[in-house]
Amino acid sequence: MSKRKFGFEGFGINRQSTYNFERSQAPQRLYVPPSSRHSHDNYDDNDLDDIDYADNNDTSNDADTNGPTSNGNGGEDDEIDPLDAFMQGIEEDLKAKPPPKPKEKAERYKEDEDEDDPVESFLRSKKDVGLTLAADALRAGYDSDEEVYAAAKAVDAGLLEYDSDDNPVVVDKKKIEPIPALDHSSIEYEPFNKDFYEEKASISGMSEQEVAEYRKSLAIRVSGFDVPRPVKTFEDCGFAPELMRAIAKQGYEKPTTIQCQALPIVLSGRDVIGIAKTGSGKTASFVLPMIVHIMDQPELQKEEGPIGVICAPTRELAHQIFLEAKKFAKAYGIRASAVYGGMSKLDQFKELKAGCEIVVATPGRLIDMLKMKALTMTRATYLVLDEADRMFDLGFEPQIRSIVGQIRPDRQTLLFSATMPRKVEKLAREILSDPVRVTVGEVGTANEDITQHVHVIPSDSEKLPWLLEKLPGMIDEGDVLVFASKKATVDEIESQLSGKGFKVAALHGDKDQASRMEILQKFKSGIYHVLIATDVAARGLDIKSIKSVVNYDIAKDMDMHVHRIGRTGRAGDKDGIAYTLITQKEARFAGELVNSLIAAGQNVSMELMDLAMKDGRFRSKRNARKGEQKCKCIEL
Repeated sequence: MSKRKFGFEGFGINRQSTYNFERSQAPQRLYVPPSSRHSHDNYDDNDLDDIDYADNNDTSNDADTNGPTSNGNGGEDDEIDPLDAFMQGIEEDLKAKPPPKPKEKAERYKEDEDEDDPVESFLRSKKDVGLTLAADALRAGYDSDEEVYAAAKAVDAGLLEYDSDDNPVVVDKKKIEPIPALDHSSIEYEPFNKDFYEEKASISGMSEQEVAEYRKSLAIRVSGFDVPRPVKTFEDCGFAPELMRAIAKQGYEKPTTIQCQALPIVLSGRDVIGIAKTGSGKTASFVLPMIVHIMDQPELQKEEGPIGVICAPTRELAHQIFLEAKKFAKAYGIRASAVYGGMSKLDQFKELKAGCEIVVATPGRLIDMLKMKALTMTRATYLVLDEADRMFDLGFEPQIRSIVGQIRPDRQTLLFSATMPRKVEKLAREILSDPVRVTVGEVGTANEDITQHVHVIPSDSEKLPWLLEKLPGMIDEGDVLVFASKKATVDEIESQLSGKGFKVAALHGDKDQASRMEILQKFKSGIYHVLIATDVAARGLDIKSIKSVVNYDIAKDMDMHVHRIGRTGRAGDKDGIAYTLITQKEARFAGELVNSLIAAGQNVSMELMDLAMKDGRFRSKRNARKGEQKCKCIEL
């Protein structure tokens, strides 16, 4: 006597079945829960009391009816069908349950009436989402970059607000909980070497006058004690053959201006403050020496690492640096990991636990991983802070100090940025040891390799017709990046251009990380020819195919303007063009723009000068300079 099996075999799915045409009884319908009935929209859910259940003593009849499908053993009257027993238990539970009290019933209906209002329900749900996101951000103490743009929806709850760069900022910044600094005096660190530079004869043979003239030709200014001389070729740096082949493979023919001076300084083991125009090749200035630095150290043991740590303000920039580092690390089998918000913490945790020599991270997510003990900084000896001014602008100063406090004091620290406000320079000198400051060009001025055109238009309504007229010619030269100040404007431009047949995509704070990465990848691969973005893309976006940048709306300040137009003319490309649309009501910015254009050696149109003269401050300063010039002429 075999027992009935559960699962597929219990219902005879895997056995050959036949149909009994002499069935004397209608087939019994199995009970289907109301939540599983999706086939009929107008199906009326019947109360369970109306369902007819088969009694246990009917099992023999069921067996007789289904005889051909039950292996001939279906006539056992004393065996209880599991489904029947289950349904009988439901019936008994329902009968045993006491009826609800009238008061509870009234309250339930009252709640139902409240939920029936769709407007109130929608507003409540929006508020709940905002409060949840804001609470998450506050619990993280603004230490987490995860879903930072999605958290901006909490603005409606009053707990978050946008800064001028389209990034959400927690209003209550007192809840930041940085990681306490380690007591390095109680830790016995292994000694390490950070001086790998031997000056070539062609460089050491230069006289002081020749060095000064060479720096002047590169527009380089240096300050610090015993500054190494600038190099002229990558061979002058003394890189190993493997690294030289990797450099040649990436198409690097000769060092850029910042690389000429920064490479020998960093290879000498000195701390550096590097200030250079956007797109000047700063990344290679710290990645190449880092490879040399890592290769001189013992291999990592289990759960050790990293050795080199690179911090960047945004996910996009961190990803760009990560890709650049991988190109050169591959030649030596050096492992690199990217750690930033919007990606799986679990995957990043596992990758860090497996060990890596290089970590490229945003400050918040790196602190998250440190709190999770995914990595330790005991082996870290090389720290890079890229776009440092941007990190401080975003309020990452406590996070930066926390990260620095985890790394041994005798580390090598490099700080690179496109601008250097005094407060940033002050902080840099606190965390750097006897640094050498390298400045290429004027701090905060635009890339001279970029041709700038400024168009004064009567009003905002004239911007879109201008863009539609000029855009086809720009696309013929290469990809186009258009900056707007508001997300709504970005979406409107995207809609208008898409309707005209342009291959266009939008990038702003309401896009999640996966969408942004997908958009950038498609833009790089040529699927899209035009990218409309807020200032979220202004920093670190390194796409060589961008030939034109359009400031559809003016930037919030001149520093942001410099970073915007720096998305073209990358790494010495002199074909970049930047267009700026400015209206009659923006006279104050026009004055700053005139000064920037003059400093960068660009032409200033009469229309722009007339608009700038409407600004009282610009007009008074210009008149004062004219007065000084007149006095000098009289003296002569």
